[in-house]
Amino acid sequence: MTGIRVRLLPGRAPERLTTPLVRPLAALGVSPHAVSVAALAGSLGAAVLIARGELALGGAAMLAAAALDSLDGALARLSGRASRLGALLDSTFDRIAEAAVLGALLYHQLGLGHREESMLAFTALAGSLLVSYVRARAEAEGVIVADGLLARTERVLLLGAGLITGWIRVALWLLAVLALLTAAQRLLIAGKALRDRDAERDGEP
Repeated sequence: MTGIRVRLLPGRAPERLTTPLVRPLAALGVSPHAVSVAALAGSLGAAVLIARGELALGGAAMLAAAALDSLDGALARLSGRASRLGALLDSTFDRIAEAAVLGALLYHQLGLGHREESMLAFTALAGSLLVSYVRARAEAEGVIVADGLLARTERVLLLGAGLITGWIRVALWLLAVLALLTAAQRLLIAGKALRDRDAERDGEP
């Protein structure tokens, strides 16, 4: 079945920016899987720092891990090692990293007795997972809904900025609301694409 691609916003960073960064790694024979694992380890380390209340340091570590994570795909393409397994691992590690960081922030806010921030962290986590789930479920139906109002890169940057600057409540409000809106946006657009496809198919002789 041919997939329907619906792109909402510009996609990943241009290869002219990532290729110079990954070329030395490719020359050294570094595996894309190794980069993915290292990025996940960095995110888990950031989560530990955040849970301990070292928010600025944890935010910086999270952004550094996210920057590293952005290179594994480019490295796989440059080295000719792109695979479905690699894509699956990368996507799964992304979900683990995001859940770990937001879970750590939830833990920290609960320890401080901040109910509002705790609920916002939980809502942001739920919304982020819904964004990913809607995309995965749409792809299973042959519709590729890429990016959106607040894709993962934007969520990471927003949370990182909040952690580093100390504007946690503002960042969490934005994350919670925009993540849920992004999930709804993807659901509506994928639903329309599926309805249009079904209508076109039903109209065929």
